Amino acid sequence: MKTQVAIIGAGPSGLLLGQLLQRQGIDNVILERRSGEYVLSRIRAGVLEQGMVDLLREAGVDERMDKEGLPHDGFALAFDNRRVRVDLKGLTGGKSVMIYGQTEVTRDLMKAREAAGGKTVYEADNVQPHDLETKSPYVTFEKDGETVSLACDYVAGCDGFHGISRQSIPADRLKTFERVYPFGWLGILCDTPPVSDELIYGRHERGFSLCSMRSQTRSRYYIQVPSDEKVEDWSDERFWEELKRRLPDDVAANLVTGPSIEKSVAPLRSFVAEPMQYGRLFLVGDAAHIVPPTGAKGLNLAASDVNTLYRLMVKVYHEGRTDLIPRYSQTCLKRIWKAERFSWWMTSILHKFSDEEDFSTRMQQAELDYYTSSEAGLKVIAENYVGLPYESLE
Repeated sequence: MKTQVAIIGAGPSGLLLGQLLQRQGIDNVILERRSGEYVLSRIRAGVLEQGMVDLLREAGVDERMDKEGLPHDGFALAFDNRRVRVDLKGLTGGKSVMIYGQTEVTRDLMKAREAAGGKTVYEADNVQPHDLETKSPYVTFEKDGETVSLACDYVAGCDGFHGISRQSIPADRLKTFERVYPFGWLGILCDTPPVSDELIYGRHERGFSLCSMRSQTRSRYYIQVPSDEKVEDWSDERFWEELKRRLPDDVAANLVTGPSIEKSVAPLRSFVAEPMQYGRLFLVGDAAHIVPPTGAKGLNLAASDVNTLYRLMVKVYHEGRTDLIPRYSQTCLKRIWKAERFSWWMTSILHKFSDEEDFSTRMQQAELDYYTSSEAGLKVIAENYVGLPYESLE
């Protein structure tokens, strides 16, 4: 087999990159170790930044998103039994976010790839990139008991935190930065109407909470729990009782409860690997960085990597601009660290870190009060939440 760009991973970042390249006449093959059904079964985030919405439109996969997605012009910060609204549209000159589940983004991209005749190999075992520092890299994988070799010009590693792509970079060429938080999020998905038209991020003495949604009839709720908490220890009834305790009284009174259709605990960590490039291998999304979900940046940060790599490949293949290749990592990292900062900040001010009233607790209170009591503070939150502008390669 032979292609121009080999993409490892058929999650939303790999599929989005493939779709954008396909529309520019750049041949690509996607390799995925799981089945398509498994990829679609993963429940993930659903807040899309303005930049990602625009990129999905450029990829031609916006029809269902525009029809079924929920544009949001603001969200609320809840603390001290009250809510402060962050007016995204008013504070950012008209920008907003879109509530549209990652599963639905993936489904749309899969259908678009199939319609365009793009090649995706699911259940590709033992995927291994080779000769990445040469002009002739290739990727081997096993399919139906046979070993297949895929020759290519470049390799895009879109295979997540545990994937082979980052592991293919020699340890002495890579530097990692990490912060693991001492708590996780217990989340449930349920077919009940959302408690609010906009997301509510809550800080409470019992811990963080988040009221989110996937549609007008499907809700997503989270509460902070210890990192070693077991899902089986949480009945639906216990979850609802705890969530109500952490919400402002008026919100708790309007909460519609119901049986969960999915329940899981997600650990929280901040992680960045530098550089994001090794020879002709480019790391994309979770393969290079992880953010706590508090800032709604995970999928969106992957999309900004896709944007950079896509525009780089167009420059390379259409204009012969191979001189831009070394700029990929620094261009991506410039935006990544700003998103890491915002996600860390949101996590730091909204979560419970200690059972004691201490200096950090007072600092959390002061930060919230400072940022929510002035238009300047609210504007900082809003411009980060809708997403900072994509960085240019030139």
